[in-house]
Amino acid sequence: MADFRILLTDWAHEWARLSHVRRAVFIDEQGVPEALEWDADDAGAVHLLAVDDQGEAIGCARLLPDGHIGRMAVLPPWRGRGVGRALLAAALDAAQARGHACVQLSAQTHAADFYVGAGFVRMGDEYEEAGIPHVVMEKRLS
Repeated sequence: MADFRILLTDWAHEWARLSHVRRAVFIDEQGVPEALEWDADDAGAVHLLAVDDQGEAIGCARLLPDGHIGRMAVLPPWRGRGVGRALLAAALDAAQARGHACVQLSAQTHAADFYVGAGFVRMGDEYEEAGIPHVVMEKRLS
């Protein structure tokens, strides 16, 4: 039995737990400027929140109305335990349920192989965002 679960939610209801994870990973750990982390897209996105068996936030992701997956993060103690795979699977299920034929994401280059393993393909050259190398990736949904 998994020691975490994935919740499908929205920003209005879970902003505190979602922002806790994103602040810890993107701002504190990776040095992303705070002004780049928070944007207007959160309000209209479907959010995926991973919580442990105590209800503490351990990971997150979001799906935008146009089919972009982003802001995927897992707290360090939970990495390598299937949380990222579960978040991505939930995001793909949510995209398919909303009728998306294709999803895209902007992967940090060091994580690209994780997404390749989930059926994503690289689309174009590496570029820099918030001082971190990224690559656009895409997956067709069946």
